[in-house]
Amino acid sequence: MRITVFGATGDVGSGVVAEALARGHEVVAVVRDPARAAAVPAAAEVRVGDAANLDDVVNLSTGKDLVITATRPPAGQEHELPAVTSVLLKALAHTGVRLLAVGGAATLNVPDTDGLTLHETPDFPAELRPIALACAAQLALYRAETTADWTYLSPPALLVPGTRTGTYRSGTDDLLTAPDGTSTISMEDLAVALLDEAETPAHPRTRFTVAAA
Repeated sequence: MRITVFGATGDVGSGVVAEALARGHEVVAVVRDPARAAAVPAAAEVRVGDAANLDDVVNLSTGKDLVITATRPPAGQEHELPAVTSVLLKALAHTGVRLLAVGGAATLNVPDTDGLTLHETPDFPAELRPIALACAAQLALYRAETTADWTYLSPPALLVPGTRTGTYRSGTDDLLTAPDGTSTISMEDLAVALLDEAETPAHPRTRFTVAAA
């Protein structure tokens, strides 16, 4: 499979690139800053581009089987996320290439809270509210899209570097929790789930979520 990855040197994106290469896929790793190219594995093709630039997305997706976006705006620029999403969806509606997006957990429904989403719960950290609201706007754009072929992956509440076990649980719109109440997965296993979806699509034009098994 020929895969273009936006956000290829971020915490999530770098794991996605590594997992895709390990499975034998051809990977184009997109970086905005050429200085970050050294962080990309030698087996991947490095291209400079911006997910917020329509021409870049069209050029870097044409002829590919899949685009994965794992971009995340820096603090203070969370409002950029919906705008980037609009560009990606418009570009991929044009090229016809499937889009697999790593989004946020804040819009997941929390069990036993009378329908509250994670960012609506009383204990949700105030400092995370801007990115939570941006992710909510992002997901709304995906759900309104009827031309591009997209899938949106929400991680659990806690996404941390760890161990690749190759196993995970999956769901749709509800936050997945362990018996002790935690909701987590390693970045390595999130990449496994993402590449499993890439290879065997099970969630066309919908959101799904995963958590540690």
